[in-house]
Amino acid sequence: MKCRLALILLCLGLSACQSSNPYVASANPIPPAPAQAAHTLDLSAYPAAPRDYGRYRNWAWVNDKLPTGSAWADSAQLAEAIGNGLDQRGLRPAMNNQPADVRVSADVRLETRLRQYREDAYNPYYGGGMGYSHYDGYHGGGYGAYATVPIVRTYQEQVIVVRISLFDGKSGQPVWSASAETASGGDQSARGKALRQAVQQALKAYPPS
Repeated sequence: MKCRLALILLCLGLSACQSSNPYVASANPIPPAPAQAAHTLDLSAYPAAPRDYGRYRNWAWVNDKLPTGSAWADSAQLAEAIGNGLDQRGLRPAMNNQPADVRVSADVRLETRLRQYREDAYNPYYGGGMGYSHYDGYHGGGYGAYATVPIVRTYQEQVIVVRISLFDGKSGQPVWSASAETASGGDQSARGKALRQAVQQALKAYPPS
């Protein structure tokens, strides 16, 4: 009897599993592409082509005006330093009002930096123990030793900051920029040297690899 009842329950369970699924898959058809899609190139779907810096052969200032100088270095000094630096990288000034491949802007400013350096100072300390006297031999006077104590010192330094930016001569889009700083120096000769060093450091990364 029990076996017959179990067989009936098993048959009922199998019949329930074989019932139809109430969920039916359905989907809307994909809408047709617009008519202009066949004739339009979506440039956003492709990575931008690497910029060819080799095609930049000559240059001119943005708006044909010398860069803005400062009380520390006038515009003529800055323009000369940048012109020499660009020349070393194969960029020549545009001549006879010919279109420039690249436009250049630059500025220089004087800023203050806080510098820190650490030095280890020796600090003597004394404790009990045996010592030696030139007069009476050994005695219990004590002994001496030294320990290093780190000292962090802070000072201010004046630096010049030079920033150089290049723009495509046709599109006007920015193509490269960099900045560099160096110690401002003292007299006029030292300042001129510091300016040239800052320009060279900024242009060291041009053209980018």
